[in-house]
Amino acid sequence: MYKAIFFDLDDTLWSFSKNAEEAFREVYHQFSFGRYFIDFNHFYSLYQEKNKELWYLYGQGKIDRNTLNSVRFHYPLVRVGVYDEALVNNYSKYFFRLIPTKSNLIEGAIDVLEASASKYPLYILSNGFKELQYEKMRNSNILQYFSGVILSDEVGVNKPDARIFNYALQKAGVINSEALMVGDNWVADIEGAKNAGIDQAFLSKKVSPNNSFIPTYQISSLMDLIDVIR
Repeated sequence: MYKAIFFDLDDTLWSFSKNAEEAFREVYHQFSFGRYFIDFNHFYSLYQEKNKELWYLYGQGKIDRNTLNSVRFHYPLVRVGVYDEALVNNYSKYFFRLIPTKSNLIEGAIDVLEASASKYPLYILSNGFKELQYEKMRNSNILQYFSGVILSDEVGVNKPDARIFNYALQKAGVINSEALMVGDNWVADIEGAKNAGIDQAFLSKKVSPNNSFIPTYQISSLMDLIDVIR
């Protein structure tokens, strides 16, 4: 029986995909980006084209936070020939003020947190930025379910580094065989947890992208987790 459950936040509980798109739509109109792009989808597809790659590099410790943010916000504009530092600075600041106010959750998040918090201490284990993650959780009314929050920003290393998982175990006061990691990112959450000796619940509708091992559990929806922890 588990004695602690660690949850990733973005796109595991808090719908980063939906919330980011909402925020960027507001950015697009606020800063009249129609001057530069065919439409919103043109702008957002360019942003996403680079964003995923940059987050992967950040998680691997190959770039720092400043590089991550600088490149991803410059990239869409540079792709259409716009080089405007003031515009990038202003729209990125606007986005960072806006994004944590969004409150869309992954379907079933509240039900799963209600069910699991009554049985286990719950912890957030995230690579997100501390000034955003706490506000996201407060505004989406999920912070109260957690006994603790472990952020790479505060620990100094990112998932999948085993050190952040070991730090989380120490904070929870459990050993690796007593913990479960729930996440949607194969490398950061699932490979990271496995390498730290922690059971994994991979949230994905797709087949595991790596044949080197099978996760402890694969769940296609958060609600499936209730059967795992029952």
